[in-house]
Amino acid sequence: MAATEIQHYPVSDSDNDSDNGKDELRHTDLEETIFKSYLQLNTTNSSSSQPDLSKIKSFLNSSRSGALSCMICLERIRLTDPTWSCYKECYAVFHLICIQSWARQASDLAAARAASRLSTEHFPLAASNAANWNCPKCRVEYSKTLIPSKYLCYCGKTQDPDSDPWILPHSCGEVCERPLKYECGHYCLLLCHPGPCPACPKLVKNRCFCGKIEDVKRCGFKDFTCNRVCEKKLDCGVHRCNVICHQGLCPPCKAKGVYKCQCGKFEQERECFERDFKCENECGKLLGCGKHVCERGCHEGKCGGCPYQGKRSCPCGKKVYEGMPCDAVLPTCGSTCEKMLSCGIHRCPERCHKGSCNETCRTVIIKSCRCGSLRKQVPCHQALACERKCNRGRDCGRHACRRRCCDGDCPPCSEICDRKLRCNNHKCPSPCHRGACAPCPLMVTISCSCGETRFEVPCGTEREQKPPKCPKRCSISPLCRHAPNRKPHKCHYGACPPCRLVCEEEYPCGHNCKLRCHGPEPPPNPEFTLKSKKKKSNRKPECTPGTPCPPCPELVWRSCVGQHIGAKQMMVCSKVKAFSCQNLCGNLLGCTNHYCTKPCHALKSQTSIADRSVRTEPCEECHLPCEKERKLACPHPCPIPCHPGDCSPCKTLIKRSCHCGAMVHVFECTRYNSLPENEQLTIRSCAGHCHRKLPNCSHLCPEKCHPGQCPSPEKCSKKVNVRCRCQNLKKEWLCQDVQAAYISTGCDPKDISKSQFGIGLLPCNSECASKVKVVESALQLRKSKVPESKVTDAEPKVPKRRKRRDQVQEATQVSRLQKIIATVRWFFICILILVAVVAAAYYGYKGLLWLSDWMNEVEERRPRKRFPNI
Repeated sequence: MAATEIQHYPVSDSDNDSDNGKDELRHTDLEETIFKSYLQLNTTNSSSSQPDLSKIKSFLNSSRSGALSCMICLERIRLTDPTWSCYKECYAVFHLICIQSWARQASDLAAARAASRLSTEHFPLAASNAANWNCPKCRVEYSKTLIPSKYLCYCGKTQDPDSDPWILPHSCGEVCERPLKYECGHYCLLLCHPGPCPACPKLVKNRCFCGKIEDVKRCGFKDFTCNRVCEKKLDCGVHRCNVICHQGLCPPCKAKGVYKCQCGKFEQERECFERDFKCENECGKLLGCGKHVCERGCHEGKCGGCPYQGKRSCPCGKKVYEGMPCDAVLPTCGSTCEKMLSCGIHRCPERCHKGSCNETCRTVIIKSCRCGSLRKQVPCHQALACERKCNRGRDCGRHACRRRCCDGDCPPCSEICDRKLRCNNHKCPSPCHRGACAPCPLMVTISCSCGETRFEVPCGTEREQKPPKCPKRCSISPLCRHAPNRKPHKCHYGACPPCRLVCEEEYPCGHNCKLRCHGPEPPPNPEFTLKSKKKKSNRKPECTPGTPCPPCPELVWRSCVGQHIGAKQMMVCSKVKAFSCQNLCGNLLGCTNHYCTKPCHALKSQTSIADRSVRTEPCEECHLPCEKERKLACPHPCPIPCHPGDCSPCKTLIKRSCHCGAMVHVFECTRYNSLPENEQLTIRSCAGHCHRKLPNCSHLCPEKCHPGQCPSPEKCSKKVNVRCRCQNLKKEWLCQDVQAAYISTGCDPKDISKSQFGIGLLPCNSECASKVKVVESALQLRKSKVPESKVTDAEPKVPKRRKRRDQVQEATQVSRLQKIIATVRWFFICILILVAVVAAAYYGYKGLLWLSDWMNEVEERRPRKRFPNI
């Protein structure tokens, strides 16, 4: 812990928490009084520059602020409470009653463990040696005789020290005079104080580690280095140490060289401190007998005499041979070996033999297992262990032993305790044990925000402590936007006080936040939180510090998505959302002829930048046919759906026959209707002869194709064959003459059929009568044959197209019937295949079961045939 500047606060008791001016003046010079005699011997007068005093200052600060707490009961140590402090390592302070109870329980538990694990005859001595107890924090062992029974001051000279308000609590106020560490022979010069004694401040002369330089140093730090090369002779006696002046022995010599092994046969480059080494080869030198070779490994010095000279005995040692040369083979004596085997109970039962005896004793004896529950004959070398598990509880009293064949000496519990400690912050990391867990050894540092004022308390008591007070100005810069306008405040514990100015942060919508400042606040320095001394208010904060401004709460008017007049609503600015007034859209469609009939919706052209998230929807598309009248009178409707602007020219092809009907002309509707009537008549002419028949005769019009009726049909100049009634006489007349002859007789030429036209206009002569009879007889014969032919051909004549249509219908009927028959056939085939598969699976499964049963019967009969008597 680094040395800190100690702030002076009054000593506060748990019953008295007043902070008046008298208490502040009471301990103003306490630190200077305690360290006065120590500082007089130092060259510096600032107590904060001495690192040895940091722990004592921490104890003083904790004691004066009333933050001393007992780690066992986690209660505050009052000024008048009897205490005990560990004087070996941690110097923690405890209630005297708590440490006495702790020590007795720990020593009794240690004695009980020793009694359960050790034999009864050695119990008194073992119990006295094991009945120790540990410091709850540093776990340093104390003997049972050192259980505290008196309330002593920190230095241990005064019993039941008085609670003087002008001296440190639990202190006698006199010089400590405890022997200092390192056994320098001096004593502590401070007043009676908590914590360890600082290093000796007296000045003494001493040399550096290498002994080159002599200087005056403080006794507690008299050992120093001159920062030069050591240059002491190393163990090799040749090289010198090249390390900077250091404490302790010099490192081994690292100089490399070529060295021989102890036998001198092998050379190797090695470091100087490893120059004496042995090679892996045997010595191989000839011994004094001149017959055997040294079988030792690499060694230095003489090999020694031959081990086979002098008195020699057989391998078992029962028969001795004298005067036998060293190279003669020793015979065996033939008796039993009887050397003690490795078990230490039985002897070797074999005959005298060379070499070592068998390591494993195979003599069968009756052995008991370790727990005594099993006795069995086993070879001597084999250990016997039963399978029974020990159910006795271990030392912890929570878990069973569960070791196989336990001999009663159950091992300590290997589980982790993991019970929650009294601090409620950590769990016990010790192995599972009996009794209460050791207190949490951790200390928590409570400091102000700047870290100048601090003290340590046991873990678990930090929430009950008062925060330290510091008169300095807080050095933490505010993080909110009002940092230049905030007033400075004093150093404090925890987080800085919240800013009380109005936020005034501008929203994207243009409004300003009117809540109290909720900008980020600097985090508190400690990681824990002390117990709050103020009552918690049930009033919820407007906004959490460090969070962005809440949504804008201003009220604004909002139009519907369709921007209809009179359809506005009032909304909260942050909750403004697009809405539909459910009226008809009414916007002109793209066709410019109709209007949108959808409910109110947003158009892309109507949405502003702030409403980009609004889902736009285009107006409906007009799918009605075009109903516009074209400029040129046209019977055809416009083929394009409803569209803006004029309709396109009609491109429909119309058919118009020529005037005579001989051919058909195809025109575009617009081009044809845009021509005048006379041009229409002109372009419709086929420019050929008129193919219309004249009304009075069967001849064609001799004029070119023309509109209207044919001109002068009575002036036909075609030649016509004129006959008498019997058609015997024949002449050629002009058609107009034939028409005139019919008109003169009172007949209309139009009523005369084509086959009779011109017949009967010539008078008959004498030759015509005989021909008439012959013709009549021939006609009668023909009339008699006609009915027969009619009877034979009674079947009505059918047109060719109708015959073809009937044939196609019959073919389609036949093909449909064939398809139906084929479908039914495939359906029956699939059903038959499915039935066959199901039947095969069923009878196959039955066959497998029958085969399995048959094989089982065969297996059962087979042993009966072999062993019929069974």
